[in-house]
Order: sequence, then structure tokens, then C-alpha cells
Amino acid sequence: MRETAGGRRVYEVRVEGALDDQWAAWIGGVALTRVGGHTVIGPISDESALHAVLAKVRDLGLRLDSVRRVEPDS
Repeated sequence: MRETAGGRRVYEVRVEGALDDQWAAWIGGVALTRVGGHTVIGPISDESALHAVLAKVRDLGLRLDSVRRVEPDS
């Protein structure tokens, strides 16, 4: 997999359902954006943080829609 500029990889996770902002701190302090009937979690700063978020998604019993790498904000 090719590294982004500066070697940084950033991710976002999309789950079914609308999580409200109270979950942001528990999930790891990442932004939660509601889009229709889904919640986008991210940006997630690195692979280690991604695995932590995925564990939280599992613990909440959420249905995972997608995980994708996105371009980091400059």
C-alpha cells in the first residue's frame, strides 16, 4: 500500500445508525458525522487508532458499512 505524503495514513469508518455526539469521547475522541441513516467516524489518525475504533464498533454491536483510507487534512 502506498504511503500518503509525509507517510501519514488517515481513515474513516462508516456504520449503520445515527450515533449522537455523546459517543465521540467513548469511541476515542474522533468526530461523528451523521449522513442519512449512517454515522461516519473520523478522521482516524493512524492504524492503531483505527483498530481501537473498530473494537468499539464491535463492542457497541454496530453494523459496519465500510472502512476507507482518506487523504489527511493538511
